[in-house]
Amino acid sequence: MRAVIRPGIARGTVAAPPSKSMAHRYLICAALAKGESIVRQVDWSEDIRATADCLEVLGAKLQIQGDTVRVIGCDPAEAASAELPCRESGSTLRFLLPLCLLSGHEMRLRGSGRLMERPLSVYEEICRRQGLSLERGPGQVTVQGVLAPGEYAVPGDVSSQFISGLLFALPLLERGSVIRLIPPVESRSYLDMTVQAMRDFGVDVRWQDRHTLTVPGAAVGQARDMTVEGDYSNAAFFDALNLTGGAVRVTGLRPDSLQGDRVYRQYFAALREEDPCLDLADCPDLAPVLFAAAALTGGARFTGTRRLRFKESDRGSAMAEELAKFGVQMTVSENEIVVPPAALHAPDAPLSSHNDHRIAMALSILCAQTGGVIEGAEAVRKSLPDYWERLQSLHVEVTLDGMDQ
Repeated sequence: MRAVIRPGIARGTVAAPPSKSMAHRYLICAALAKGESIVRQVDWSEDIRATADCLEVLGAKLQIQGDTVRVIGCDPAEAASAELPCRESGSTLRFLLPLCLLSGHEMRLRGSGRLMERPLSVYEEICRRQGLSLERGPGQVTVQGVLAPGEYAVPGDVSSQFISGLLFALPLLERGSVIRLIPPVESRSYLDMTVQAMRDFGVDVRWQDRHTLTVPGAAVGQARDMTVEGDYSNAAFFDALNLTGGAVRVTGLRPDSLQGDRVYRQYFAALREEDPCLDLADCPDLAPVLFAAAALTGGARFTGTRRLRFKESDRGSAMAEELAKFGVQMTVSENEIVVPPAALHAPDAPLSSHNDHRIAMALSILCAQTGGVIEGAEAVRKSLPDYWERLQSLHVEVTLDGMDQ
């Protein structure tokens, strides 16, 4: 599908989409809790559907009514051998893999796109140390064995998703555990969100200090009625329209949110300053929109970018390729990216989403200024299926071409 965008001035009010990150966490906590929980304001993106489908495979029962889900919890230790359809969702794969190491049965986690190219080093090392089986094959990971309670030493700079996955699974073991994070620790805010979600469901996970998490054993969560808060990472795309004269108001964001991506507003302001340098180590999902914002506001230097290679696309290289079509020659290094000052022009060739939702949305912000065509526009379904309709509601002229809309 192609999105054809004409230049114009965005204006209007848009509600922040529900947080995909918190929806994953609440659905998992509800599926592991005793009794029937309700999770409200769930946006049914492809990633969230993947998590919901996999939880049902593990034994939870989900009844979906619009954006509300009733969840009857399960015990993954009782799951039979099964196949979990993770689709392209890295969160689903990494959050749920430890739950597949509770029953002792062979469990297969399948994925598509670049999912199975993404690192699983933390889990591979844990399985090696504990004598568990983890085998990677084309489009799938197969695991078998039972996690042991105890002390876990985990690198803090690979992905917080590994640590969150352990936090979901370890309370279901008979004894308590400790997770020690090996500094430096990146994306700490995502860990805080996991801890908050688990405590919301009655599981008493605690920070002992900045590098140590204590996890109780034999701790089954209790049923709750929870509402997913607004999402800062997706709200950033709509707020970015204000960088070029737009008049867009984004509602529904909690000012006291634990989401690390709430920093986008500070970063947008910093882009107006002289020679801005922004660290993305704790907010890698903001990278594409910040690269686009920097191109609109006169350039910037970004550090902490090395993990961008392992997202839905190689986001640094993908944005460099696409920004070049606007006349902006990004420089991509091992852990640094520079967006230089440049005079933007309309892209001299069709743009590609690289099958990455955040690349597609970032390019749309630039096209709202210059006009342009984005191929692979359906990639937004991964996190925000109605993105193009939301953009149209803000008086951005978007035409979608293609049969599969």
